[in-house]
Amino acid sequence: MRDPLKIAAITVAGLCTVGALLVVLLMTCGGGRCAQTPQPAATPTPVATQNFSDCVAAGFPVQESLPRQCRTPDGRAFVEGPARAELDDRIYVDSPLPDSMVKSPLVVTGAARGTWYFEASFPVILLDGNNKEIAVQPAQAQGEWMTEDFVPFLVRLEFTAPQTDTGTLVLEKDNPSGLPEHAAELRFPVRFR
Repeated sequence: MRDPLKIAAITVAGLCTVGALLVVLLMTCGGGRCAQTPQPAATPTPVATQNFSDCVAAGFPVQESLPRQCRTPDGRAFVEGPARAELDDRIYVDSPLPDSMVKSPLVVTGAARGTWYFEASFPVILLDGNNKEIAVQPAQAQGEWMTEDFVPFLVRLEFTAPQTDTGTLVLEKDNPSGLPEHAAELRFPVRFR
């Protein structure tokens, strides 16, 4: 036969253990409502952020505006835009992308309709953040330009880095007539630092 005193002692010891656990739980949870331990905020993945897509992929906050903007912790802002700079199916730039970091020598490539050129070239201008011209060079057609089709172009701009963090790249339609109705330009932002 089992000893009733042993059974009672084991039962009391078990109940005391359960009671002690409940007391500890109540003391740490403040009346039965346990506060969850705060988890550290997810740190965005460190990646080289060069444009809006990189910024979003890194997990940085996106401002729901038109167009949307993504901000990095160091204060840089990237605006959502096309994958390349383009103007009404007349000219597009493959490199550099809008809002990308540029340095000297800056090689600009893309394609323009033959009507954008005159004598196989058109002017490309780099401005600093104060709209001061820091480089000008003609982009050269990389093929037969006397057509209405797209013709690749290339230009190499050499410049001294300006004091401003940002600037503008301008690709002007060559307009030997000087008439405003024949003028056009594609401009987009770039960053120097």
